[in-house]
Amino acid sequence: MKTRDRIIQVSLELFNNEGEPNVTTVDISNEMNISPGNLYYHFRGKEELVGELFARFYEQFNVILREPLQNPLRIADYWFYLVVVFEHIHANRFLYRNISLIIQRYGQIQRPFRRLIHMKQDAARAICLQLREAGILVADDERIELLSRSIALTVTYWLNFDNLLGQRAAGDEHLIHDGVLQVLSLIAPYLGTMQQEFMSGALAIYASATKDPTGAAK
Repeated sequence: MKTRDRIIQVSLELFNNEGEPNVTTVDISNEMNISPGNLYYHFRGKEELVGELFARFYEQFNVILREPLQNPLRIADYWFYLVVVFEHIHANRFLYRNISLIIQRYGQIQRPFRRLIHMKQDAARAICLQLREAGILVADDERIELLSRSIALTVTYWLNFDNLLGQRAAGDEHLIHDGVLQVLSLIAPYLGTMQQEFMSGALAIYASATKDPTGAAK
């Protein structure tokens, strides 16, 4: 692996695990056993590093969020689609642990971050409209707009909310499925007679996804 790519990889790991404000470029170079000057040759400070990490995150997330708009999902795919969304956020969780702070520290990511929030709402709206067209979701346009906003809000601030509770380690992947279940619980009240069946299915998938290899709940 090239030095530049290793710097990006190690920086992401440290930012995710320690929190971006707690990691310096010296910490990164020490972790890699390279000189600060070598790191500076590739990235002239944390601003460039964070900018590169965000650019990669944005490019990949842009593809994920456009999927429901370009290719309608099957009903069975919604859980797994949301898992992909939360996994991508979790893999770049340093950006979401304190959104206001990181935008304040790195102003260049504010506008694209705002675009991502709008794209989350667009994706949520597309899914809700697909469910309504399939005769599953019962809601008028106004309620769908409110629901899509609530979904975008939950997706954006779920890690922040969980972090404030302080009940588990920053890298605990269990919160991915917790986030998915939380989003599906927002949709459930609009499913009419299918609500109970829908939530029973969601809870069954959740139970399966959060079991360890021995079969016990994580």
